[in-house]
Amino acid sequence: MFTGIVIAIGTIRSVEQRGDLRLVIATDLDLATAAIGASIACSGTCLTVVDKGADWFAVDVSGETVARTAADRWTEASRLNLERSLRVGDELGGHIVTGHVDGVATVTRIEEDGDSWRVDFAVGGELAFQIATKGSITIDGVSLTVNTVTETPDGATFSVNLIPHTRNVTTLADLRMGSQVNVEVDILARYLARMRDRLPV
Repeated sequence: MFTGIVIAIGTIRSVEQRGDLRLVIATDLDLATAAIGASIACSGTCLTVVDKGADWFAVDVSGETVARTAADRWTEASRLNLERSLRVGDELGGHIVTGHVDGVATVTRIEEDGDSWRVDFAVGGELAFQIATKGSITIDGVSLTVNTVTETPDGATFSVNLIPHTRNVTTLADLRMGSQVNVEVDILARYLARMRDRLPV
């Protein structure tokens, strides 16, 4: 479990295609207590540490994960939002995040809003009904609040606000029109979607 509060930014140092994709991620994250087998959320995706050094760690990314996440996320020099897994007694500053990406959203608008930035994203129908105004959502591993949701023929668009602090400490400052991001909906929405699918017609 995670909270969507990013604590460091990592940069993919190398990518090697084995049976799965082996990534080496450079970071200033304190890895002293990160044992082999520990979980680290990498731009919203829960990955397992399989090797590490003083300023890097390695993970294996399965084909399933690659297929369900943003297209350019796992390339050399890509920057990733990092979060260690939640420990008992830690502050729950964001919301409950599992690190299981539900889908990909595309940036459709970016505009200044006071000192903040408003960013609009488009999602397909599978995710559209699981996103609610004033609900929580995770974008590339960052816990955010949904401002608005607008239905579209292909799904929905939703907006969030990025305050200066969030832009300064995450990779979301890098967003541009057409950028793709990893999305995890609120965990309650997943169960409601499952219940809806099981209800008799």
